Amino acid sequence: MIVVTGATGNVGRPLVAALSAAGAQVTAVSRRPLPVDLPEGARHVQADLSRAESLREALEGAKSLFILLGPELLGPGESPHTLLGLAKEAGVRKVVLLSSQASGTRPEAVSHDRLREFEAAVRASGLEWTILRPGGFASNAFAWAESVRTERTVMAPFADVALPVVDPADIAAVAAVALREEGHAGQTYVLTGPVAISPREQAAALAEALGEEVSFVELTRESAFAHMSRFMEEAVVNGTLDILGLPLPSEQQVSPDVEKVLGRPAAPFSAWVERSLPAFK
Repeated sequence: MIVVTGATGNVGRPLVAALSAAGAQVTAVSRRPLPVDLPEGARHVQADLSRAESLREALEGAKSLFILLGPELLGPGESPHTLLGLAKEAGVRKVVLLSSQASGTRPEAVSHDRLREFEAAVRASGLEWTILRPGGFASNAFAWAESVRTERTVMAPFADVALPVVDPADIAAVAAVALREEGHAGQTYVLTGPVAISPREQAAALAEALGEEVSFVELTRESAFAHMSRFMEEAVVNGTLDILGLPLPSEQQVSPDVEKVLGRPAAPFSAWVERSLPAFK
């Protein structure tokens, strides 16, 4: 049995599908009632990762655990050792943690303290572990969906700063391999797309896929902060904007790890757009 937390999100949903398609027994965990249909054979357990004890039922019979902390869980909270201890007690042998590239590139950034705390706990857990450190998600472009649908406009800061954003489906595919196969214990994989792409270029990719003009409006950092602060911790917003506006060379570099694990190149942003186009029409 493989337990997937964050099972209804941009990574969790394709991960549950990939594991189920490979014949694995899957328990999909989400904080709220399941809003989507699960693959045949998968079960759902409603639990809250911020309260480890609530996962006890989900962990029964589990051998592997995928840990995903949503943005709302990146502030101070229950010790990750509590969750990992509960997992070991239940018989879990392998854990895959979804962290962030910035956990390594910006070791002093307050915005990623919680992820570094989980990384340290996972490494010290005595379990087989794999840590995934993706860069920016291609799916962050969903934030533009309403303005593209209604006004054919993208509004974003740092118009021409390019980063190699990664398709969440590729993150899920790497996680599925690490959860099911041997040879990934003790590995930390940096996951990126195949090429750096700026917000302005992402808007152009949306326009090409839609077959219509999409205008681009560059926001100030202050405007972007005001919007993002509505659903993210202030420290996380500042850390995110630092990366988007002033990325380090290592954050703009394309990583080979997706291809190393999957045996194929990482998917470009345009592939994510084609798959996600209904949200923008």
